[in-house]
Amino acid sequence: MYTLCIVLVLIASVLMVLAVLVQNPKSGMASNFGASNQVMGVRQTADFLEKATWGLAVAIFALSLFATLAMDTKPAQSPVAAEAAALVEDIAAPAEAEVAVPQAEVPAAETVETEAAAQN
Repeated sequence: MYTLCIVLVLIASVLMVLAVLVQNPKSGMASNFGASNQVMGVRQTADFLEKATWGLAVAIFALSLFATLAMDTKPAQSPVAAEAAALVEDIAAPAEAEVAVPQAEVPAAETVETEAAAQN
């Protein structure tokens, strides 16, 4: 649902940009030359474009609020954070989990002397 809202917001944004670009400026230096634009129903087109602009602005606002409500509440975890967590678990794991290397027994000095005397 969140993705659908974002796509609709993007479409409404592009339509709003187009509607604003098509509109005639109402003030400034270009308004002096605007008298010829009143011919053949251009005034009604301007009213439609103004209403469409306001409608698209309201739609973008409402869809943005709805998209915020439709978002997942669980935080997203980046791949780097996941790898870091795995490394911390590996370091904190007990030594028994690793492969044990057999230790050689070192005989005590007395035992070596006794065995040497027994062989002679």
